[in-house]
Amino acid sequence: MTDYIERGAIKVIEVIGISTESFEDAVEQAVAKASESVRGITGVEVTNLSGRVQDGAISQYKATVKLAFTVR
Repeated sequence: MTDYIERGAIKVIEVIGISTESFEDAVEQAVAKASESVRGITGVEVTNLSGRVQDGAISQYKATVKLAFTVR
């Protein structure tokens, strides 16, 4: 399967990835977890980054992402 489709449809879902390591890891968590139940993810768009702060430091990173996949 290629990233380019000439005809058909793409579905987009929104998920939030969570990590204690980094924003990048939160994005990777979102894609990895969604890939367990959604086949053929072809694109990701990061729409929001947020975090939880405890004792003056970031303790949890969150990445809201939109994931695209071909409708079969």
